[in-house]
Amino acid sequence: MTKTIAQRELRNANSKVIDAVASGETFVVTRHGVPVAELRPITKIRRSLIPKAELKAIAAEAPHISADKFRADLDRVVDQAL
Repeated sequence: MTKTIAQRELRNANSKVIDAVASGETFVVTRHGVPVAELRPITKIRRSLIPKAELKAIAAEAPHISADKFRADLDRVVDQAL
């Protein structure tokens, strides 16, 4: 459950709030009644798969790499005698 706290309360009860976050609670911090931040526990779950649509979006924004130029760069810097 998310709790809302004022910035002043976070400042004055920092240790208690951080202990609560470490125990799994989430807080929305407000300044003058306006939400400005969220404090939540860090999740240790790491995605092992990326949806195809997300991967396409990432690739669309990436710079184009010429395979021929990349190979030439590798040949120039890697000792092929190994």
